[in-house]
Amino acid sequence: MGPVRIRLDLAYDGTGFSGWARQPGLRTVEETLAGALATVLRTDPPQLTVGGRTDAGVHARGSVCHLDVDPDRWAAVPGRSDRSPEKALVSRLRGVLPPDVVVRRATVVPDVFDARFSALRRRYTYRLADRPELLDPLRRSDTVVWRRPLDVTAMDAAASSLVGLHDFAAFCKPREGATTVRTLLHYGWERGADGVLVGTVEADAFCHSMVRALVGVVVPVGEGRREVGWPAEILAARRRDPAVQVMPAHGLVLEEISYPDGAEALLARDRESRAVRSLEG
Repeated sequence: MGPVRIRLDLAYDGTGFSGWARQPGLRTVEETLAGALATVLRTDPPQLTVGGRTDAGVHARGSVCHLDVDPDRWAAVPGRSDRSPEKALVSRLRGVLPPDVVVRRATVVPDVFDARFSALRRRYTYRLADRPELLDPLRRSDTVVWRRPLDVTAMDAAASSLVGLHDFAAFCKPREGATTVRTLLHYGWERGADGVLVGTVEADAFCHSMVRALVGVVVPVGEGRREVGWPAEILAARRRDPAVQVMPAHGLVLEEISYPDGAEALLARDRESRAVRSLEG
């Protein structure tokens, strides 16, 4: 038998982490989770593939990663209990992980499942408090305080103009050989009952710093310093503009990663994700 592929659904408070990816000498989510898995599985830290690599300070409620486990070690996870390996893994990880990381679910998946390339879409939220006196102090680690009042209607209109298949080079940190063409499926803003502005951004995939730059380009519109059409002009220029601020990390939360059902659909999505995208199709 070959290895067993396991999908982990997890959440974390990014405040104390230098992002997802392992970095020498820094505390990261990947290293913390891999170390806990090594303890439970009694093996070397496993290789983890994640559906969304978050930056330092960014949080997650709906992250997904996968790993491959030797079948004998997988069968041994419950020990002498009558629990399934899936339930036993979640329970045992809870005993060794720090309180700012929670594995919610473990699932055996087909070996064609890939947490990164099988994903259909990722959804993020961003919280902005432009009325600091209304800020819940219990949410200070996931909400950015903004000192100027913001027009949420103008921000929402500006955000909606960016939806669609575009080259988002103006909002991405360039990486050699990587495309910046993405399909932005939804981008909108609303003011919650607590008075905090919440932006929701959903795309098939994101490039580095894209979400926080998308937030940064509509904030000047909300302040009244820029017209509603300005973000679309920045998008069309396809180059980074120093007038666009990359917003603070702690207001950003990875809420959900969605996947297709069935091995054939997973394979099809994997092929589509790996193909280099362009505006020509």
